[in-house]
Amino acid sequence: MGRALDRLGIEHIPAYSPEARGRSERMFGTLQDRLPKELKLAGINDIDAANRFIREVYLPAHNARFARPAQIAESAFVALADPAILAEILCIEEERVVARDNTIAHEGRRLQLPQSPVRAHYVKARVKLREYPDGALAVFHGPRRIARYSAQGIEIAEVPTTRSVTPCSPPSRRGLATAELAAPAQRRPALTASARAVSEQVQVGTKKRPSDRTKKLTRNRPENIAQVHA
Repeated sequence: MGRALDRLGIEHIPAYSPEARGRSERMFGTLQDRLPKELKLAGINDIDAANRFIREVYLPAHNARFARPAQIAESAFVALADPAILAEILCIEEERVVARDNTIAHEGRRLQLPQSPVRAHYVKARVKLREYPDGALAVFHGPRRIARYSAQGIEIAEVPTTRSVTPCSPPSRRGLATAELAAPAQRRPALTASARAVSEQVQVGTKKRPSDRTKKLTRNRPENIAQVHA
C-alpha cells in the first residue's frame, strides 16, 4: 500500500501516527462531549430515533457550524497520462531470492526463470515478483523484466521484435556517380635508402679510422720507439 501511494504521489498518514491520532481524537472528543447532551435535550432514548436525529438534525447543524472551505478550490486529482501504468503500480509486489536451480517460489510452486542474454543465471539474486489483478505474474531484476507467467504459473514467452533499421540516405549530387577505386598510397622511402639522383653512397657522420692508426703510441712496442727517434 505504501509503495503504491508513493508511486502515485499521495502522502500516507498511518492511523497509529501522532498526526492521524490527533485528528481522530479531537473529533471523537467533540462528538462524545456534544452528542449525549443533544440527545438528552431532544428527549431521545431509542436507538432508531437517535440514528435518525443524528442523520437529519445533528450532522447538518454540526457541519454548518464547524465546516471550513478548502484553502484551494481546485481539484487535487491529477489526470493520468497512460492508464496502463496503473497495472504496474496497483499490483502486489514481493521480494524473492533466486534459488540455486534458478527458480523462485510462489504459493507452493516453483517458477523457472528463462535464459537471459544479460547474464548466465540469477542464482542468489534479489528479484521483484509482481502479481497483477488478473492473476498474471512478472519477475523483475531491477528495472528489467526477465520473465512473465500466467495465473497458472505457465511461462509466457516474449515475442521477439526486429530492430528498426534506418534506410541509407541517397547519394549527394556532389558525390561520384560511379564508385572509383582510390589509388594506392605511395610508400615513403626508408631512411637508409639512397637518393635517386645520387649514384654513389654518401657517408653521413664521422668516418671510421683505420685499425692501424691509434691516438696514442704504445710505449712498449720497439717499432713505435724507432719512429719517434727518426
